[in-house]
Amino acid sequence: MKYTQLGRTGLKVSRLVLGTMNFGPQTDEADSHAIMDAALDAGINFFDTANVYGWAENKGRTESIIGNWFAKGEGRRDKVVLATKVYGNMGADGPAWPNHDKLSAVNIRRAVDASLKRLQTDYIDVYQFHHIDRATPFEEIWQAIDVLVQQGKILYVGSSNFPGYKIAQANEIAARRGGTIGLVSEQCLYNLAERRAEMEVIPAAQDYGLGVIPWSPLHGGLLGGVIKKEVEGGRRASGRAADTLADPTKRAQIQAYEDLLEKHGAEPGEAALAWLLTRPGVTGPIVGPRTAEQLESALRAADLELSEELLTGLDEIFPGPGPSPEAFAW
Repeated sequence: MKYTQLGRTGLKVSRLVLGTMNFGPQTDEADSHAIMDAALDAGINFFDTANVYGWAENKGRTESIIGNWFAKGEGRRDKVVLATKVYGNMGADGPAWPNHDKLSAVNIRRAVDASLKRLQTDYIDVYQFHHIDRATPFEEIWQAIDVLVQQGKILYVGSSNFPGYKIAQANEIAARRGGTIGLVSEQCLYNLAERRAEMEVIPAAQDYGLGVIPWSPLHGGLLGGVIKKEVEGGRRASGRAADTLADPTKRAQIQAYEDLLEKHGAEPGEAALAWLLTRPGVTGPIVGPRTAEQLESALRAADLELSEELLTGLDEIFPGPGPSPEAFAW
């Protein structure tokens, strides 16, 4: 496994990030623990979760599964760079009770203590804002974060789903306050089929020294050989992938993608991950295996070298938006 610095920090993280969103809803606790053990054995040291994972009435379940795994000992916690998130309503579905969601100082304090309890640890390496909070000023957010850092409950702070201007705003306010390192990572939707982050989010992250952590690297399974699996009678597309394939133009694009990779003897899902590892600013994509076999496929992607001919072909099928402002102004 290769490692890199997380943005401008001294923190070393693996080029693949273990996503845990399926732990609980789709993968039971025993299998989740086996996947985490296999990931650690393979050298993956960066684990990502969120307080809301588990969803609906089981929010927090995923953090609890990870906490039970840490409790097994044998250095598990010390070997892991742990990232979790705050923002969502942790109560029952429906409107949140006042101050029980988003990024007010009171909710940040409440949420971090609850996450630490579920995770059975006394600190979080990277505490991430799951979304922007338009109602809470960054001065308040950073004051709350400074307290948590001083208490030793969190070490670094990252963002998720932030537009470029909010990355800039957050770090400019952090710099003006002094003594606050600001955001060190941005977790965004980014893959071959969804490249809008290249226009402003990734440039902002690079300018401010944030590591970029792409989520949904296979775009909901769309880039994992979905048409081939349909033809062979395997798992059918659902969700975002199914919606995309219903459009004849998009389906033809995915077919061209699969045909190109077959020509080069590459597996679609592995190539999609390997492509992200070639992109400027990317720390590592989040892989969210439901099974041990899916983890093994992701690990192969970490060692896959894509030829210039293949990279050019992928750009022709999935052209990026181009730089800002040229992409929208010319």
